[in-house]
Amino acid sequence: MYKSVSAEEAVKVIKNNDRIYVQGAAAAPQILLNAMTARHEELRNVEVSHLHIEGETPYANPELRDSFHVNSYFIGKNVRHTIKAGNGSYTPVFLSELPNLFKRNIIPLDVVFIQVSPPDKHGYCSLGVTVMATLAAISNAKTVIAQINPQMPRTHGDGIIHISELDIFVEHNSPIHTHQLTELNDVERKIGKYVAELIDNGSTLQMGIGSIPNAVLTQLTNHKNLGLHTEMFSDGVIDLILNDVINGNKKGINPGRAMATFLMGSKRLYDYVDDNPFVEMREADFVNDVAIIRQNPKMVAINSAVEIDVTGQVCADSIGTKLFSGVGGQMDFIRGASLSEGGKAFIALPSQTNKGVSRIVPFLKTGAGVVTTRAHVHYVVTEYGVAELYGKTIKQRIKALVNIAHPNHRARIEKEYYEAIR
Repeated sequence: MYKSVSAEEAVKVIKNNDRIYVQGAAAAPQILLNAMTARHEELRNVEVSHLHIEGETPYANPELRDSFHVNSYFIGKNVRHTIKAGNGSYTPVFLSELPNLFKRNIIPLDVVFIQVSPPDKHGYCSLGVTVMATLAAISNAKTVIAQINPQMPRTHGDGIIHISELDIFVEHNSPIHTHQLTELNDVERKIGKYVAELIDNGSTLQMGIGSIPNAVLTQLTNHKNLGLHTEMFSDGVIDLILNDVINGNKKGINPGRAMATFLMGSKRLYDYVDDNPFVEMREADFVNDVAIIRQNPKMVAINSAVEIDVTGQVCADSIGTKLFSGVGGQMDFIRGASLSEGGKAFIALPSQTNKGVSRIVPFLKTGAGVVTTRAHVHYVVTEYGVAELYGKTIKQRIKALVNIAHPNHRARIEKEYYEAIR
């Protein structure tokens, strides 16, 4: 009844001026992206939209600007060059609201590229490691093109679709993109220790990928009854789950389960979540909904920043005028944790860059994007300690943040701020 076609045949449906949405993170179907790009000579003005995706992005080559334009809802490293080159754009949006852009037809879609597991005996495929806004895209796109991949894990939750919902599919066996954890350095370990000391037993965690969230996780081995309600998680949680540190028993939403909207890590992670009912994958407009997040008592949000000024304004999506990443789910979870009973929201970052530039500054750079406002910030953590800003005056905030800045910059930061406001 359902027939597989080649990738070259599948992408023939794409027309000039179409808008395509690509399933995000580790689930981006490389074979479809490559086949689409191979048609560049016959295609014009095709918009390829997505959040951060792993893998190669050949359509993002500026030399193909007449054929393809990249629209990023979160700018990944592999398409960052398109913003400056002029063959790419950035659409700022909370991850919690991206599904609504599709559902309300604010951003209409012609084609969606997805990657799924093979159908089970009932004909149902799994979206595997990435749900995010994919279900909304499938429901509202004119054509759904899928790569069916036996290496895609079958995850529980929202991301289950019947093979009849696939208009076109390609069967192709290939590894899912992986992301390996790096060795922690002393700065990251210190930050992780400071944050972990403020996390109570029974807390529910949100953390992203990267060294600092992993550093926090390594410090939680003696905690009890932790939960996961997070935009994403990686390998760092597996041993905590296996050792019953993370069990979800105290969660307010879906107790006894871990919840995420996408996953990214090693093959060990993908093997662990395969057909594992403890891990529930839900769409971003549920997982990242502030009203849902806040129902978890002692909700803890751990996020980072590019820089933060001494009043508490957090820049997380740009380096001055250079667009760098995106809004993502930072505000969703900071607000949700702040409103949770006993919740805590952290911005955790090294005090300076690898080049010795302070990340706590008197004023944000010209053009810097404020992702989290000074009114939303509770705790800021560097390797020099914790600054608690909630309920504090501007003058108190300056003192607290200067005290956790790198010693080489403290006097200058305070001096420049007060000289400028006189």
